[in-house]
Amino acid sequence: MTDNSNSSKKAPAGMKRGLTSYGDQGFSLFLRKAFIKGAGYTDQALDRPVIGIINTGSAYNPCHGNMPQLIEAVKRGVMLAGGLPMDFPTISIHESFSSPTSMYLRNLMSMDTEEMIRAQPMDAVILIGGCDKTVPAQLMGAASAGLPAIQLITGSMLTGSHRSERVGACTDCRRYWAKYRASEIDEEEVADVNNQLVASVGTCSVMGTASTMACLSEALGMTVPGGASPPAVTADRIRIAEQTGQRAVQMAADGLTIDKVLTEDAFHNAMRVLLAIGGSTNAIVHLAAIAGRLGMTIDLARLDQMGRETPVLLDLKPSGQHYMEDFHAAGGMATLLRELKPLLKLDALTVTGRTLGQEIEAAGPGFAQDVVRTVANPIYPQGGIAVLQGNLAPGGAIIKQSAADPRLMEHEGRAVVFEGIEDLVTRIDDEALDVTADDVLVLKNIGPLGAPGMPEAGYIPIPRKLARAGVKDMVRISDGRMSGTAFGTIVLHVTPESAIGGPLAYIQSGDRVRLSVSGREITVLVSDEELARRAQAQPIVRPSAERGYRKLFLENVTQADQGVDFEFLRSASLQRANKRP
Repeated sequence: MTDNSNSSKKAPAGMKRGLTSYGDQGFSLFLRKAFIKGAGYTDQALDRPVIGIINTGSAYNPCHGNMPQLIEAVKRGVMLAGGLPMDFPTISIHESFSSPTSMYLRNLMSMDTEEMIRAQPMDAVILIGGCDKTVPAQLMGAASAGLPAIQLITGSMLTGSHRSERVGACTDCRRYWAKYRASEIDEEEVADVNNQLVASVGTCSVMGTASTMACLSEALGMTVPGGASPPAVTADRIRIAEQTGQRAVQMAADGLTIDKVLTEDAFHNAMRVLLAIGGSTNAIVHLAAIAGRLGMTIDLARLDQMGRETPVLLDLKPSGQHYMEDFHAAGGMATLLRELKPLLKLDALTVTGRTLGQEIEAAGPGFAQDVVRTVANPIYPQGGIAVLQGNLAPGGAIIKQSAADPRLMEHEGRAVVFEGIEDLVTRIDDEALDVTADDVLVLKNIGPLGAPGMPEAGYIPIPRKLARAGVKDMVRISDGRMSGTAFGTIVLHVTPESAIGGPLAYIQSGDRVRLSVSGREITVLVSDEELARRAQAQPIVRPSAERGYRKLFLENVTQADQGVDFEFLRSASLQRANKRP
């Protein structure tokens, strides 16, 4: 007869979770409680469900400048629901304060997040993040850790005003800097606008990567309803934080683990929303990385097909005119999801324990506004992102078509090639550079390994002599990324990258390049035989490092289509599938 005496025992919870190994579990708990009581906790408090709260506040991260207020509100919500809040720090990454790139450190932050969730006793975890790579890093780490998890977005900044014109980071940052490069404004004005572009703490106020990931987090079901859009400094954002704390306690009680929320249907909904908001191309890389932690992949061909069916509905910069605070005033994600409802998987579960369809119904009928368009009157007829293929990108490439110049969407031109960032910086503003407005700017070696860390250098600046002549856009191609706040006819994420011998490595100045967005094509008009000859004549030396995180990164990072994650962090099923015989 089988002994089932242990089958009814509950799994360890609260302070009893994950006891430190001393060879005596009773002593491990005794010692843990002794130390935590040194901070003034009572046994009554320690008997409650423990809710971990990830604190990513940093003096280097103004996007997370409201962290103290958010943590206070989250703790209030946890305690109102009968839980014990325990905040703890992890790495904090800010886009403009991270060298060489924030993307280079995203995987490190995901590892920190995962291991701190695993190492410390908690029944559920609240992930507080906002700046570009922090939200995907947290979702990646939490997906691997497997506990009940809920995302709290820090929120967008407010807009400023420059000489009566409303401005906000960072699309307007790029617009004014382009004016300065073209000598349309002087040093005094560019200094003046610099004081107004970021009017408060919080993430970029346009549909950059931070706002995109905020919207996708809600679409994935990982935030409480309305969690994406409230600006950082508003009372609405604080109330969302309190609700998040309350919800985390119930998720712990219900055992609502992250894998029950992040399903294939959830990723379907996220891709629909990405296309409908004209979201950042970076989000494709992040979604692939998050999905990879759960044994799923993002099918670029499917994404492109969805793009043909999904119009851009959100009138927000850089694809439109408005800012995130306007989106919030227009009803936020509820307004968008209501309009997208026929295209969504409504049975997808959310962190509320209800389905996305139920949450859309609970949000009510909506109201008149002009920020979210109807399907019958979109801002752009197809999704914001198109997937390209051709002999230059056998593994695919991406273009944000909703932010591109329509006149350049079907274009053939002469390649002007830069071998890397240093070459670009050295020559792009040289008056002797052989370049015209009809040429195609090509930048190599800025992919996951090439830079390393796949920098947002894909937004290649218009050569100064052309900018002064009034040129605003050109076709630009690279194996790197572009900020979601940027605009232009720019082909990104060329895969495989040049640093590992992708065809991009062998393109030369003077080659003809053809871009056809309607045909989903990016091609260099050079024969396969000639490309093979060049490859043989120019053998590629894969980047390497002697030690440290850079060595770990260069030896393990995947390509853009697999999320630029570390292979050993992806799900075991995907690792087995990718293992060479």
